[in-house]
Amino acid sequence: MLRLKKIVIALSAGVLIVPAFSPAEFSTLEFFPLSVAALSILFWLWHAVDKRDAAWLGFYFGLGLFGAGIGWIYIALHDYGDMSSLLAFLVTTLFAAFWSLFPALAGYIQAQLSAPLWIRLTLIMPAAWVWLEWLRGMIFTGFPWLAMGYTQVSVTHSPLAGYAPVLGVYGVSLMIAISAGLLVLLLQARWTQQGKFALAGLVLIGGSGAILQMMEWTQATGKPVQVALLQGNIPQHLKFREETLVNTLETYRRLVLQSKARLIVLPETAVPMLRHNMPENYLEILRRHAQKNGGDILLGGFEKSNRQYFNSVFSLGTAESQSYRKNHLVPFGEFIPLRPALGWLINGVLKIPMSDQARGGERQPVLHVAGQRVAVNICYEDVFGEEIIRYLPEATLLVNVTNDAWYGKSSAAMQHNQIARMRALESGRMMLRATNTGVTSIIRRDGTIQALLPQHEEGTLTGQVQGYTGSTPYVRWGNAAVLLLIAAMLTFAWLRRNHAK
Repeated sequence: MLRLKKIVIALSAGVLIVPAFSPAEFSTLEFFPLSVAALSILFWLWHAVDKRDAAWLGFYFGLGLFGAGIGWIYIALHDYGDMSSLLAFLVTTLFAAFWSLFPALAGYIQAQLSAPLWIRLTLIMPAAWVWLEWLRGMIFTGFPWLAMGYTQVSVTHSPLAGYAPVLGVYGVSLMIAISAGLLVLLLQARWTQQGKFALAGLVLIGGSGAILQMMEWTQATGKPVQVALLQGNIPQHLKFREETLVNTLETYRRLVLQSKARLIVLPETAVPMLRHNMPENYLEILRRHAQKNGGDILLGGFEKSNRQYFNSVFSLGTAESQSYRKNHLVPFGEFIPLRPALGWLINGVLKIPMSDQARGGERQPVLHVAGQRVAVNICYEDVFGEEIIRYLPEATLLVNVTNDAWYGKSSAAMQHNQIARMRALESGRMMLRATNTGVTSIIRRDGTIQALLPQHEEGTLTGQVQGYTGSTPYVRWGNAAVLLLIAAMLTFAWLRRNHAK
């Protein structure tokens, strides 16, 4: 039976990481070491308990992490989904508890595999943790939010961020987890042979990451382009109301006409209506302005085709009109899984507009606009690095349009911006983010912020951006490399399972 003290420690360790997932941009505060510290606490708890207790400790750790890290889901359910406060709290808690089952399973697996302590700490525990983290990003359409690797995209970068262009976010998670295991081994073994091994391992991982940060994986192509990213700051509770539509149209018309940028990007569903219902004279005004600037506008709205609805981005301007349709949809928010059984939840309990959309397809062409080859992703799609790289190395620029107004003034928008920074780092491409209420930002190819707008204010973010060509190792092999590395670690641990400690 677990003692209350260990439960509290596990919960607290999970909560401890959360500040590293919502860093204050341009602040001198650096929270990236928290992930290594928190995982080392969990691994220390795991090393001396049986598989049942290890599973529970993993669960409580996850409950702290997800409860504190994604509690903003309550805002979407209650404030904008019209769900009662009690039911919204219950659903948010159950959501956090479900994802906490993955750290619980990691705890169970590592305890199931008997091996010398140093192997458990440096191979089995890290491999089990990251394999379950990857699985969480795949199962039930995936929820990779709060993957440990994101914590290393800090203000100036942790050395471990250097692994992102090579192994992706899960590779960074693996380096965090190995470092956590080595730290526990160092504190336990001190200056014995194993302690010296642990110290050498920590230096090697950090030093290699720092060297990898110096690598130039991609090369500039073409001339820099002037861009403008529009943030209309339309309140979510008014966004889909018919009586506010004229004001929304006027806001974005005004912001577009004020810009002289060659590429102008509007947020996700900036015009919250079907494309064929949009006033033709309105679209013509935008098109002519883009042509006057010698470029193009990317506009977010809905499209209908063959009785199916798509969340889309389409272009207006000098180039032939092109569109991208969102492919990776959010369960319940954008499509209803098991519709005959669960349709009542959306239609009867939640009031989410356009909640039964169709997928746009996995292999859509990049958009040739403003002299760039642009890979567009909509909202939640940038959480999936393995999907973003489908458009590379062809794309020279990444663009994310989103609407995080669903989550109010919580940390969700900053967490989402951090995720986009990881996508830039993995791909060696600049990322442009146009959002409704924030965080609207221009992200350099190394994941650092070039410029951003304050949240919850109307504004236009302008800047010069550079297109890039070439492939990072992660673009070439995706998650296959880190999964093979995990398999090798577990295989080695299994072969060494009977050796003396």
